[in-house]
Amino acid sequence: MDDDVFRALADPTRRSLLDELFREDGQTLNALEARFPMTRFGVMKHLRQLEEAGLVVTRRRGREKLHFLNPVPIRLIHDRWVSKYAQPWVAGLSEVKQRLEAPMEKVYEIYIRTTPERLWQAITDPQIRAKYNFGAAVNSDWTPGSRMVLGASHAPGPLGEGEILEVEPPWRLVHSMVALWSDEVRAEGASRVTWEIEQVQDSCRLTVTHDQLREGANEQLFGGWPMILSGLKTWLETGELLTTPGSLMYAGS
Repeated sequence: MDDDVFRALADPTRRSLLDELFREDGQTLNALEARFPMTRFGVMKHLRQLEEAGLVVTRRRGREKLHFLNPVPIRLIHDRWVSKYAQPWVAGLSEVKQRLEAPMEKVYEIYIRTTPERLWQAITDPQIRAKYNFGAAVNSDWTPGSRMVLGASHAPGPLGEGEILEVEPPWRLVHSMVALWSDEVRAEGASRVTWEIEQVQDSCRLTVTHDQLREGANEQLFGGWPMILSGLKTWLETGELLTTPGSLMYAGS
């Protein structure tokens, strides 16, 4: 997978396509084609290579096919090759100013060598969740209509809360989310998170969609997903924990 990512990033046009999706996520082929001096086929070919590398994820919305930047593979490379040498401040995601359509939607995809049942447990078990979720556990009885609370034992109060909207173990989980760790994110109100698990031979494809975000929403609401999913993959496949400073944010001493 690393080889596919490096090959995809080696081409300047493909890097420019990713820059366009940084600037405005969820674009159609027509919108992307208009920004490049090449044929529609050429743009499609580059997008296909980015999809094969996992750097772009597509979603159908009616007749339109939307393209979303998936930064998780880059995060995995960072965790493997960069974070062990970097100074603590490097571990945070790069700040990127984005113009996004309302309502804003972010899509993340990752392949994990595990079973659907074990992946579902890792998402819903509070002790396991805390291992890769910045040290914060998520507690709920995971039934539709029930409350979900994100917290850490040494935090002054809940870090987030939400309502369970849909549950289909071990394939699909949908919940609302209100971030509470600061006044700035609390003011953003509720958004929605959808977890979708699909078995692919001896692995699972996990797709996380974070939507119903306002245009220009605070990046703290969604910027941590690449690190969370990277930590989830690392723990399920190796039993080890990420040790980048951000991944230890709420971990107990």
